[in-house]
Amino acid sequence: MSAGLKVGAVVITMGNRPDELRALLDSVAKQDGERVQVVVVGNGSPVPEVPDGVRTLELPENLGIPGGRNVGIEAFGPSGRDVDILLFLDDDGLLPEHDTAELCRQAFDADPRLGIVSFRIADPDTGVTQRRHVPRLRASDPMRSSRVTTFLGGANAVRTQVLAEVGGLPDEFFYAHEETDLAWRALDAGWMIDYRSDMVLYHPTTAPSRHAVYHRMVARNRVWLARRNLPAPLVPVYLGVWMLLTLVRRPSRPALHAWFAGFREGWTTPCGPRRPMRWRTVWKLTRLGRPPVI
Repeated sequence: MSAGLKVGAVVITMGNRPDELRALLDSVAKQDGERVQVVVVGNGSPVPEVPDGVRTLELPENLGIPGGRNVGIEAFGPSGRDVDILLFLDDDGLLPEHDTAELCRQAFDADPRLGIVSFRIADPDTGVTQRRHVPRLRASDPMRSSRVTTFLGGANAVRTQVLAEVGGLPDEFFYAHEETDLAWRALDAGWMIDYRSDMVLYHPTTAPSRHAVYHRMVARNRVWLARRNLPAPLVPVYLGVWMLLTLVRRPSRPALHAWFAGFREGWTTPCGPRRPMRWRTVWKLTRLGRPPVI
């Protein structure tokens, strides 16, 4: 087994899935090797009963997904420095294998420039991985591992050195695209991201549009993502492509109305600090199969 790399896990919860949360925590406790330290963050809600040894934090208000996860990071010291690797796991997920944490240790130990690992998400009943859960354009074969340019928010592992170097998730995003924002900053700093099909999180098949704020925040945060991270000439290209794709998908009239409202909001509200990526990072993204115009 890989020695020396300490692993922690951050789970945020709204307190409404106590049975699923307990099953997830039990699956983390069964991981091979040194015990994975776990922090559960109640995001504006009480934390259900958890096993002994699991730390809990209860926030007085819902800070959103990135805000809640950032609180969990800081529970391991500034930028999570008390551990070497942090797992971020959805509270209704489950690690079906006992070697996932150990595979993470081995991956990060073997590649000093590996910053983030994205797990494969599979339905617990069918074993199917949704196409949207494969973080690359060529997503037809979810069993193929590869370098990628983004990662899945509720099923991943991050080297805490990355967080110390480029910062955490963007609190202001609240929901949607916060992972890509962190991924682009990490890639610009010289880190790499892997999608690993052998690291699996079971999660029920769902549609992201189940969230009432989905269409507005997807559009708003897409604009913020571009404004914060892309070289100026690419901002209109990237957003123009995404507007065209949205129209081609023919969403319902209410969904389209919410999307355009979010798009306007993205231009008229503060997006946080602007740190455009270098052109060599644009080329890196292109070589990895996803140029930052789509």
